[in-house]
Amino acid sequence: MNVKVLKKEGLNHEFEVTLSAQDMDQRVEARLQEVGKTLRIDGFRPGKVPLKLLKQKYGRAVMGEVLDIAVNESTAKTLQDNNLRPALQPKIEVKQFDEGKDLTFTMAVEVLPEIKIADLKAIKLEKKVAKADDKSINEALERIAQSNSRTKPVEGNRKSKDGDTVIIDFKGRTADDNFEHPGMSGQGHPLKLGSGRFIPGFEAQLIGHKKGDSVNVKVTFPKDYGAKELAGRDAIFETEIKDLHEDAEAMLDDDFAKSLGLADMDALKKAVGEQIEKEMASQARMLVKKDLLDALDKAHQFKVPQGMLDLEYQGIVDQVQAYQKQQGNAEELSKDEQAEYKDIADRRVRLGLVLAEIGTQNNITVSDPELQRAVINEAQKYPGQERQVFDFFSKNRQALEGLRAPLFEEKVVDFILELADVKTKDITPDELRTLLEEGDEDGESSEKPKTKAKTKKAKK
Repeated sequence: MNVKVLKKEGLNHEFEVTLSAQDMDQRVEARLQEVGKTLRIDGFRPGKVPLKLLKQKYGRAVMGEVLDIAVNESTAKTLQDNNLRPALQPKIEVKQFDEGKDLTFTMAVEVLPEIKIADLKAIKLEKKVAKADDKSINEALERIAQSNSRTKPVEGNRKSKDGDTVIIDFKGRTADDNFEHPGMSGQGHPLKLGSGRFIPGFEAQLIGHKKGDSVNVKVTFPKDYGAKELAGRDAIFETEIKDLHEDAEAMLDDDFAKSLGLADMDALKKAVGEQIEKEMASQARMLVKKDLLDALDKAHQFKVPQGMLDLEYQGIVDQVQAYQKQQGNAEELSKDEQAEYKDIADRRVRLGLVLAEIGTQNNITVSDPELQRAVINEAQKYPGQERQVFDFFSKNRQALEGLRAPLFEEKVVDFILELADVKTKDITPDELRTLLEEGDEDGESSEKPKTKAKTKKAKK
């Protein structure tokens, strides 16, 4: 193999690699002989087919296979011999290859920069510590009570209003043919007015009526309704209000606690407090991690590979534009926004390389059991579909590596936090909430791209 250096500028390298015709012929013949061991050709036993005949029948096909192997092996050896770590897959261009001729190809590769890691022990950080207080616990209990609210019968003979729950019998038919389609009737059905559970216009027509009233509800099914035989058609529902209920305020007492599976209110308060402190600890870690990334960003300034930068920038742009499309906003990015996203992409790539280098230097890895736990945690997010999630990750190596990357990052962050000079500071839950909101407003120190709405709000 002959290697010629064509270019060496910064992180960009280009080589011309040549493998002799003799070398390539030997590779092709070796592969043909290997294939010939199992081939069945009339008149010959397996393994006894003459090489000349194999070349005539399968030579061109085998040459393509040999070409791929030869290029991959030569590329890997060239990188190894020149002590280069590629940032992305090298770009290969075959210049010459045919039977009886040398193989010549060019290899352009952008390499990872040399990174000198700063003194991690010199990093000074402040970790916020918040404890659950009576205010935060009581607020959480109120939210729990609201989400577990019940209803009670309306006293007196008042009319229904938005937010009430009506118990109804209904029987529907399409207006043009008076035909009752399956699913258009029901009995004793509870419906919270204003919930949007029924087709548009249905619930509003039940407001202002009393228990015992009969109402002919006239609606039009949406054009994109799931049942095609009803989509876009007018319908009439004969509806009787059998009962009228209103929300009942949940009593925060021992009975309420028992309804949630706890022994009494003291046990519920303790469980809520522990959950709040667990969430606040996670939020506080997010803040100290942001400060750590800011410190690493400031301490490591170097030119990142352009190819990695372009890919990260395009990923950010795609994410922002997809969000804008969902919001019905298809504006092109301004020059200021493009510059902002390029800065974010540069920071992300640079920090990723720094964390990877720290992990490599300190033999930090993600074990198979850790990765398995991550898959289990992911599967638990989809109750009833756990088997499909496991199958997906077992068949999709790229998705599995997508779980490994954040695990590796968190382990490296933990390692740095152990070395850094980290002091703790006690704060209130409200102060922690304010810090989190401030982090959201400034784009989490350029770690997250702002949407256009956030950008304009910040500028204002």
